[in-house]
Amino acid sequence: MPGNNYCPSPTTPRTRLERLLRDRELRKSSRVSTPSEEIGDTLSEADFFSQDSILSCQLSDEQQDFEGLLEGSPPQDVRPRKQRLLVVANRLPVSATRMADDAWHLEISVGGLVSALLGVKEFDARWIGWAGVHVPDESGQKALTEALAKKRCIPVFLDEDTVHQYYNGYCNNVLWPLFHYLGLPQEDRLSTTRSFQSQFDAYKRANHMFADVVNEHYEEGDVVWCHDYHLMFLPKCLKEHNSKMKVGWFLHTPFPSSEIHRMLPSRSDLLRSVLAADLVGFHTYDYARHFVSACTRILGLEGTPEGVEDQGRLTRVAAFPIGIDSDRFIRALELPKVKESMKDLKERFAGRKLMLGVDRLDMIKGIPQKILAFEAFLEENPQWREKVVLLQIAVPTRTDVPEYQKLTSQVHEIVGRINGKFGTLTSVPIHHLDRSLDFTALCALYAVTDVALVTSLRDGMNLVSYEFVACQAAKKGVLILSEFAGAAQSLGAGALLVNPWNISDVATSIRYALNMSEDEREKRFHHNFMHVTTHTSQEWAATFVSELNDTVVEAQLRTRQVLPVLPIDTAVSRYTCSHNRLLILGFNGSLTEPVDSSGRRGGQIRELEPRLNPELKEPLKKLCGDEKTTVIVLSGSDRSVLDNNFEEFNMWLAAENGMFLRLTSGDWMTTMPENLNMDWVDSVKHVFEYFTERTPRSHFELRETSLVWNYKYADVEFGRLQARDLLQHLWTGPISNAALDVVHGGRSVEVRAVGVTKGAAIDRILGEIVHNKNMKAPIDYVLCIGHFLNKDEDIYSFFEPELPAMTHISSRATSPDPYGYASRGSKPKLPGSRTPKSQAHLMKQRSLSTLERSNFGTSSWRQLGRDDRASSASASADGAAASSSSSSSRGHEGSSVLDLKGENYFSCAVSKKRTNARYLLRSSSDVVELLKELADTVP
Repeated sequence: MPGNNYCPSPTTPRTRLERLLRDRELRKSSRVSTPSEEIGDTLSEADFFSQDSILSCQLSDEQQDFEGLLEGSPPQDVRPRKQRLLVVANRLPVSATRMADDAWHLEISVGGLVSALLGVKEFDARWIGWAGVHVPDESGQKALTEALAKKRCIPVFLDEDTVHQYYNGYCNNVLWPLFHYLGLPQEDRLSTTRSFQSQFDAYKRANHMFADVVNEHYEEGDVVWCHDYHLMFLPKCLKEHNSKMKVGWFLHTPFPSSEIHRMLPSRSDLLRSVLAADLVGFHTYDYARHFVSACTRILGLEGTPEGVEDQGRLTRVAAFPIGIDSDRFIRALELPKVKESMKDLKERFAGRKLMLGVDRLDMIKGIPQKILAFEAFLEENPQWREKVVLLQIAVPTRTDVPEYQKLTSQVHEIVGRINGKFGTLTSVPIHHLDRSLDFTALCALYAVTDVALVTSLRDGMNLVSYEFVACQAAKKGVLILSEFAGAAQSLGAGALLVNPWNISDVATSIRYALNMSEDEREKRFHHNFMHVTTHTSQEWAATFVSELNDTVVEAQLRTRQVLPVLPIDTAVSRYTCSHNRLLILGFNGSLTEPVDSSGRRGGQIRELEPRLNPELKEPLKKLCGDEKTTVIVLSGSDRSVLDNNFEEFNMWLAAENGMFLRLTSGDWMTTMPENLNMDWVDSVKHVFEYFTERTPRSHFELRETSLVWNYKYADVEFGRLQARDLLQHLWTGPISNAALDVVHGGRSVEVRAVGVTKGAAIDRILGEIVHNKNMKAPIDYVLCIGHFLNKDEDIYSFFEPELPAMTHISSRATSPDPYGYASRGSKPKLPGSRTPKSQAHLMKQRSLSTLERSNFGTSSWRQLGRDDRASSASASADGAAASSSSSSSRGHEGSSVLDLKGENYFSCAVSKKRTNARYLLRSSSDVVELLKELADTVP
């Protein structure tokens, strides 16, 4: 039976979680019905793409099995076409050697990523990357392309200079050290700093070359999966070419904290480029959290539990811990060659506990610290000196780099000193190998080891710990794991976590591991073994691609809810056809100078007081000089701020959310009641002063009807925490029973009297304008633009023509879908004319709440001195009475003068994703463009 609201059909998942769970179950059932191919011992577990490569081995007799998978021979039965997966990485999983002008020898270099994708049967995978060789001639490039096509690989040809500047320079000399917390290069500081730009230029150029190859081979519906820090610029390049392309990006190294990442000269460019992807993946939650924090602190964007949000567009950020093909290691232990190696190792180290370290000879692997900790253990535990041996495998890398040469010498010196100190004529405590082992020898070594030492100073994941656990079903050895390795997030419960910099702590852990009871060893091993065998590399790849597909679906659903961008041509066209126009403009964030998302101009704080964008001076003068156009600047700012910015224009200024009003050629007026209770100001002021002292770079403003605490220049996360504490204190403290509104803005907290909103004030403002101008023609065009607080967005609803009369403002805030209002609206009469009862319900008239009516509903405009900064309560009672008599008839003149049709009303929110406005303007620059085009129509 078809599903209903109470029993939905399982075949039509409605939520993202339901879709992902369904995909997971489908993958599981697919694996049961179609077991994965036997790979045997042909694959090296070198994690090529994550730079955790520790092995090098030749393919065995089963190479044809792997190549068959890579070449993807067509199945015999007819099946639906698989979705194509374009895997883009710096290097192809193939090593190419040129044999002749048109002949190439290809050798498979299988890494963790390739192993992962071999198990993903529902996708048709292609690899795009650099083949690792320089091929300057066209004939050689053509021959290599044809040879690689048979392996389902597509080459990107990079010239030698680009490779040097991009790969050796920016990738390995700048990004890699920084991401591993080693900082930027310090030698020859000035010359290095100057070369950063040339290396970054080469980095961008290389990423564009990768993008060109992807675009050439892309077909609609393909999934593009970009890998690692070599290609951080690629998502942006791809999205600029085709915004509908499904793009994911995954980092195989750590992502540093925002304080480290901000050292990078090109920090913002790289972050924004990565954010162009639909899904961004990391090995651990810590790395994902650091990335979101960097986007928040450096770019000023909004971090959410799902990712990073910018102008309504969400980039999903999530953790996807990679695994290994555990079945292959488990099967390898049954191979005769591995069993023979295990027997030899047991005889070789009989009577001694075997400790194992397998690492690349790299600064981040902590090999010197590991050996020094082992030395400390031997010194503190002399009874173990002839009962334990450490076998350290250190695979040489980048042997031509001086820093690596220095590290090699340092390790050799420490090993020699310890062996000379604790060794005997027949044995030494440390066996150090400067080479790699083949797959079978490594599996045998894993299987006979008692304690594995993984003491990385910083590591993206480190799959050595996974491989060790997979081979320990019989031995159930102990894993000592650095807390700075990504694997600590997954295997921490079963391993002994250590700080590799704390030598004594590691030495103590070694003693504890060697003396651990069999029962505890078994419990710890069982926990890790279950994780390693369930969280495989194949599951990692399938999960990421599945979530990427679903993220695109979610983005499409979200896009349907995003406001349309204002059609400027239509707004200008309707403007020219109208006869009496009203322009209501917000100030902050709309007419001010352009700032970035964090509220900074050019990355620096220039001034606390907002300034009018210089580009708007001429357009505003022309618009204000048009007899058919009335311009109102309606702001929450103080009167002095509006005076300083708009003195030269012929317009209406409404300060403090409409409580104060003046024509620039006249004096300030107010409707603030003389008996307005402001006793709460002192208590709130003390609170704001306290939080200003506690929050660096924050400030507060004391206005006549409100107090505002602003933290837009403070640290984003700290400011939010302080704002939360402030709000909690206000709601439960000094104003808990007062008739006040506490308005929490984007980065501000404002306390104001109930009813002080822009929507509540606009009717009174329009009444004063109609009276002042003796307006006869009805207002038939309204343009309302602003970056208003949610509390003040009632102004958008005020002008909606289709809303019934006497409707409370809260109901208008949740009015029906604001799109497509064509030709709908009411036509109220001008003041003094009668409206038939049949049309009375269409009258545009705002209904005030009880508190608003008591405070402001009967208030009339009364004059203030131009320089009078005191509270309006100081105005004389006689002046108020006189003003009241002249203004009593203006009660709803503003609302009744409107003759507004739906197609002539344009409400626009500036750079806000959730709003009651009809349209969106992305930034203040769009406001400039719109007002310039309107001004060009003025004769």
